[in-house]
Amino acid sequence: MVLYLKKLFKMSKKKLLPPDIQLRFLKQLTRLLENGYSIIDALGVLKWDKQLIATADQMIESLKLGMSFDQAFEGAKFHHIITTYLYFVKDNGDILSSIKKCTEMFENNLKYKKKFQDMMRYPLILFFIFSILLYFINEWVLPSFLDIFQSNESASSMVYFSIRFIDYLVKIFIFFLLFFFVFYLIWLVNKWKVPIQTQIKLYRAIPVYRKFLTLQTSFQFAIHVSTQLKTGLSIKEILANMSQQKKLPIIAYYSSLMMTELSNGFPLTNLLSQLSLFEKQLTLIFQKNTDKLSLERDLAAYADMLTEELNRKIMKTITFIQPVILIFVACFIIFIYLTLMWPMMQMIQTT
Repeated sequence: MVLYLKKLFKMSKKKLLPPDIQLRFLKQLTRLLENGYSIIDALGVLKWDKQLIATADQMIESLKLGMSFDQAFEGAKFHHIITTYLYFVKDNGDILSSIKKCTEMFENNLKYKKKFQDMMRYPLILFFIFSILLYFINEWVLPSFLDIFQSNESASSMVYFSIRFIDYLVKIFIFFLLFFFVFYLIWLVNKWKVPIQTQIKLYRAIPVYRKFLTLQTSFQFAIHVSTQLKTGLSIKEILANMSQQKKLPIIAYYSSLMMTELSNGFPLTNLLSQLSLFEKQLTLIFQKNTDKLSLERDLAAYADMLTEELNRKIMKTITFIQPVILIFVACFIIFIYLTLMWPMMQMIQTT
């Protein structure tokens, strides 16, 4: 465990830029590029903003050393959503559109993260207060009730049951909390050692996450293939590019499988329908289109639809979590209330 914590600490040392700084940097860079500035000139102008001087200097130095666009952003400690999307800039050459798209994606990510934090704030505070109250009741109130109602056998047994039930519940909750925490640490450190086939099987076993990952993987494949088709690359060349990158391991693995399928003389549609983390619509799009122009257009439209679908599902999930937690807490409050009131009612009935 100590070794895992040391590795995790080393990973955490790669502190990212504050999200608001990243977003402001991207938006200002987009405006400058739209006004005709080159990348280096635009980064020079961004140095006028005192908060962006260090980031702009770091990126200028990286680009002058011959690093790729995504490597420059990665060196400047930008979020992986940004660096992953910009990886393919060197293939499609459309820097402005790529920065616009990843800015939109990153802004949506921040918006939903803030929405989730806002919605979870009240339930978590309530849960924290209730946990303290539950501990107090279990340690002092219920034992006192047990002493009071010892003369009434049914009331005493009810209080004793409540004490044992709460005690077991707290232990189970702590056990699962520690289990998931330790499992998450181990997974975080060893994720890249696990074969991608095993990772995919694990992801498929998680019901809610599986659906989100399928939408996300389909979106990534559709958007990156469509943007590279604009440059005139063939499907085989695009799959070769995508199979060599390491930022999207699932896409890289699927792309290598598709390259093998094409090399063996089989159409992609046979394999696409068997890839579990791809939406079925992708197969239909490839079946429908035989020319690159139509395929590029349909994949771009499909990527936009997936973006809307992802946004809708994220909002639906966020709005679902809050009432579930509130109902969970309410049920426990009712249980505690009955625990305290039931012995009194039993005593009244026997007197």
